[in-house]
Amino acid sequence: MFSMQMRNEQRVLLGERVLRRHSRLMPDWEGAHLFLELIRGGSFRAAAEHVGLSVNALRARISTFEKALGTTLVTRHVDGVRLTVEGQRVLRLASQMEQTSVEMIQACGRSERMLTGEVKLAITEGLGGLWVGSKLVEFQRANPRLMIHMHCTMHTADVLRLESDISVQLSRPTAQELRVVKLGRLHLAFFAARSYLDTYGEPHSLTELAKHRVVMQTDDDPDRHKAYDRMFPGIPPEQLLALRTNVSSVHYWSIASGAGIGMLPTYVYAVGAPIVPVDIPVEHPIDIWMTYHSGAARIPRVRRLIDWLVRAFSPRTYPWFRDEYIPPAELHKEYRGRHLDNPFEGFVENIKQESA
Repeated sequence: MFSMQMRNEQRVLLGERVLRRHSRLMPDWEGAHLFLELIRGGSFRAAAEHVGLSVNALRARISTFEKALGTTLVTRHVDGVRLTVEGQRVLRLASQMEQTSVEMIQACGRSERMLTGEVKLAITEGLGGLWVGSKLVEFQRANPRLMIHMHCTMHTADVLRLESDISVQLSRPTAQELRVVKLGRLHLAFFAARSYLDTYGEPHSLTELAKHRVVMQTDDDPDRHKAYDRMFPGIPPEQLLALRTNVSSVHYWSIASGAGIGMLPTYVYAVGAPIVPVDIPVEHPIDIWMTYHSGAARIPRVRRLIDWLVRAFSPRTYPWFRDEYIPPAELHKEYRGRHLDNPFEGFVENIKQESA
């Protein structure tokens, strides 16, 4: 009896050793994902911005992944990273892993589609009203039992104090506890209503613009004030501006109705706003940041909205959110997606009737 008990105990201990040995050989799924993002981004800096890590943190994770596999996957160059022969093999296998994970999610999708509850999204008034608001129907159709509480404000929500589950803003937060993801980039350019240009003519330089009626959106962002000072040095705002407002929608409609010339994100023109780009060679880029608490990403309903927001601002799909500036008149040539709903339909006729 005793010898049999000893053999059983030895058998159990041996099994535990085998299990532990196999557990050390389990693949690093997160490392494989970061490796894929590195190759897709082309450089550590681009990939780090996309996944919300610092460049050094991403390098450390890739190095750990390489050590676990016992090989070098990428080499660093001035223009980015290049795959080794081993890296090409791992890339193919990692892509297969990603596709398998997608299929697993789709297999369980029937139950996940029934997610319920509320997700709080804080977003700037312009992006919320003129972009996300017009696209939310896509999210609602896929998640009919989730409620989005969208709070549009220029005030940055405190995600750490749970004022919001997710925040989309135009300034990068610095709190270490937050996950930060760069969604894309806004490009501000000068626009006017056709009625304004027909009445007052079109300026072709900042010097000529200083003789026109100019409208400007102002808030607590010092970058906007610096941009004004660079464009119109020595000219006080009260001498030049016809309107100052801190509300994006008021700023937009003042331009669309012919009150003056002002800067707007190029995506507004791309989705069919009744405005005309003004031929002044000035463009002002502003990055779009999504932030959330690291623990929030583990909540399925919050994760669902995070993933959708990444797709809704995808620079690959929507060229007006790319890092490089594309002139407004060229955006329709770059866009290859399906037809976009025009959020301005129904308002255009009112403007025409009022200006007639």
